[in-house]
Amino acid sequence: MSPMSADFSYQPGDDGFLEGKMLIAMPTIGDTRFERTLIYMCVHNPDGAMGIVVNKLAPNITFPDLLERLSIAMPDAAERITCPVLVGGPVEMGRGFVLHTQDYFSEESTLPVDEDVGLTASVDILRAMAGGHGPRQALLALGYAGWAPGQLDAEIQSNGWLHCDPDPDLLFGLDIETKYQKALAKLGVDISLLSGDAGHA
Repeated sequence: MSPMSADFSYQPGDDGFLEGKMLIAMPTIGDTRFERTLIYMCVHNPDGAMGIVVNKLAPNITFPDLLERLSIAMPDAAERITCPVLVGGPVEMGRGFVLHTQDYFSEESTLPVDEDVGLTASVDILRAMAGGHGPRQALLALGYAGWAPGQLDAEIQSNGWLHCDPDPDLLFGLDIETKYQKALAKLGVDISLLSGDAGHA
């Protein structure tokens, strides 16, 4: 499922769909690519689902590195931009997606996920960020997580995922390593009880 060619007319908040929510991978997920991941859901409708992993740092690349690779002029101020570069998921990992606050919005390329958060996949937002005109908070993800119609629903029914409401820290906080535990804590779940080796009550 290509996120920028999908039908985004489906309105978030309809019963049973998780757009704008956080998915928390359970040990029962059975897919090492999603082990201990926290995913912000950008699309979830009868045609499938698409989200961005928000707690896996991309190795050996920083935001200034990325701007340089894309030949985007980088004023001195861009060196101080705190925009983590993450592995957004196993699909189209050569493609960049910026998850951001909606103080930046492009009619042509921003998908509004909810009233506070948007997703933009054009290089224009990177130029805006480099020039000091970008969103207040953002993260850049390489790739995304995608599901075919009904696939995510089946995984949830098989106890592969929990979900919770997002907050700015879970989305844009810079303490990437603790996001998974914080999301579980929001639900009152003790991470020590979720070991893959633990028995089931």
